[in-house]
Amino acid sequence: MAETNSIKLEGRIFITFDITAQTGLHIGGSDTGIEIGGVDKTVIRDPLTNRPYIPGSSLKGKMRSLLEKYGGLVQNQAIGQGKIHSCQTDTKYSACDVCQVFGVPGERDFGTPTRLVVRDVRMTDDSAKKLEDRTDLPYTETKTEVSIDRVTSAANPRQMERVPAGATFGPAELLYTVYNGSGCDPHADIRRLATVIAGLQLLEDDYLGGQGSRGAGQVKLNNIVVKARHDYLQPKQEVEEVGEFDSLRQWASDLETFQNTVRTQLGLTA
Repeated sequence: MAETNSIKLEGRIFITFDITAQTGLHIGGSDTGIEIGGVDKTVIRDPLTNRPYIPGSSLKGKMRSLLEKYGGLVQNQAIGQGKIHSCQTDTKYSACDVCQVFGVPGERDFGTPTRLVVRDVRMTDDSAKKLEDRTDLPYTETKTEVSIDRVTSAANPRQMERVPAGATFGPAELLYTVYNGSGCDPHADIRRLATVIAGLQLLEDDYLGGQGSRGAGQVKLNNIVVKARHDYLQPKQEVEEVGEFDSLRQWASDLETFQNTVRTQLGLTA
């Protein structure tokens, strides 16, 4: 008889925060058919507002990449022109917090649902208003760089578009789901919230987007709010607040208490 899998959604955790650029931020868009004042590298923009935004895929991918490096995980799955880590067996997957949180390819027959969803993050209205008519391009600056040919010493100038330091995007939203059932343990999912916090801390100490080794992409996260919801059969049920934190350091300072609060909010017994 074929094995029957049953997975229950126990609840969802909503994590919101603001992202402020500490240095110029460059997350590249498509340069096809675009000529903006001779800029070689443009940023990605919302086609409706023309404002720059941070794609959820960029934020999630950077978090995963940093966590893989921090954990020394083998890069064994080709993706585009690079590689990422992806567990190849059920045994390794069950013990891998990164793959449990961020997911594995659909062809893995042992994979359970991805826990983490990361939304696109739009520039705040306040930042957009401050930048209007004050920058080289709409909401952005141009930074000229010069590469030097090591053989001929010839200079090759190029211009890169960046969101200026001080601009804020938000609220960013991370949606984290807690599951129960076949291959899923809700208490392990709650424990793995520490992986999400670690990924965000690694991001703050690294950079987001391109040209990070040249000074771009340093970001700061603040105004962190965590909420939970578990009973979707009651449409009027309020999304309950778990906590508010000024910084990642404050959020991580008493992780056990935070995890116990989440467990209580979702109606899970220890």
